Amino acid sequence: MNKPLEGLLVLEFCQFLAGPSAGLKLADLGARVIKIERPKIGDACRQLSIKNLFIDEDSLLFHTINRNKESYAADLKNPDDLDRLKKLISKADVMTHNFRPGVMEKIGLDYENVKNINPKIVYGVVTGYGNEGPWKNKPGQDLLVQAVSGLTFLSGVDVDGPVPFGLSVSDIMCGNHLVQGILAALIKKAKTKKSVLVEVSLLESVLDVQFEVITTYLNDGGKLPDRSGAKGSAHAYLSAPYGMYETSDGHIALAMGNLPNICSIINCDISDLYVEAGSAFENRDKLIVRLAETFKKDNTKSWVSLLEDEGIWCTEVLNYQTATALSTYKALAIEQKLALDNNLQIKTTVSPIRLDNEKLFAPKAAPKLGFNTADISNEFELN
Repeated sequence: MNKPLEGLLVLEFCQFLAGPSAGLKLADLGARVIKIERPKIGDACRQLSIKNLFIDEDSLLFHTINRNKESYAADLKNPDDLDRLKKLISKADVMTHNFRPGVMEKIGLDYENVKNINPKIVYGVVTGYGNEGPWKNKPGQDLLVQAVSGLTFLSGVDVDGPVPFGLSVSDIMCGNHLVQGILAALIKKAKTKKSVLVEVSLLESVLDVQFEVITTYLNDGGKLPDRSGAKGSAHAYLSAPYGMYETSDGHIALAMGNLPNICSIINCDISDLYVEAGSAFENRDKLIVRLAETFKKDNTKSWVSLLEDEGIWCTEVLNYQTATALSTYKALAIEQKLALDNNLQIKTTVSPIRLDNEKLFAPKAAPKLGFNTADISNEFELN
């Protein structure tokens, strides 16, 4: 299969998650992505682990984010290495970095200088809080960004205090936004034959994730999110029955739906709590508690079967073990294997995009630090 970005050369001056996750997605779409890494140390993510898991001397996290790339080792403070990089930049289509504001200016690889080296470059920048303003030099770390974005007051119940999201949601979404910006910039460049600057920040990305609820806040007299006091509520702004409920042997998730109809099906009397549609908001917590009492009386499969037969949107709540055992999971071909040296293998995910009915499998493992330096130098005549 010919992938749409084949022939595109991307230079990634990024580490950790946001920038490299964008490079991963570009590579899955066919781009050639070369990581520019510090000699001996490399991307700091090589030693940043999740659950202390390392494979072949690098963290499993690094392998996850940096598969299907090449590694070129260069010291940005070394004049000879810098000259070689400038030659490489002159032949690239895209360049990305996530250095703090001012760093690339000091070494002469900021957008204005790079534009002179390559007038048709797409130049992508990831920051924590933007290139300007009082927070421009603050560390752009996912949990800290979640903390200042309001996101942590959307999950949990009203007595929980702030509840952080259990994923690096700022990083992941910022990487997605960087890819969107780069693809748009490539189209613009094709029309104008000129370079394009693409800028994204972690804070803007995690705020954009919340566009529905922030819009509600901005147009609702500045009222803060009202998290439910009832366990299982899944959304600070939605009414009952939206949430997850304990059953006799597990949990069931119930999406929005006609509440009186649902209660009629499960034989749950809410006549004292529900008068008209607005009652689902006004008496949300009491209604959720009433529903919870009913769902505990039978097992999950029975409830799901009963409700689905009546066209109600619901499902069993699964964990990784039960979710990955589903025939649906297997049919979607969500996994692929990466082959490393010493007969080692890593199971990881595949791009969720299909093109012409084909999955974008890319089983090439993450590179060893500087593994491709000599070959790249010869290929592009950098020495």
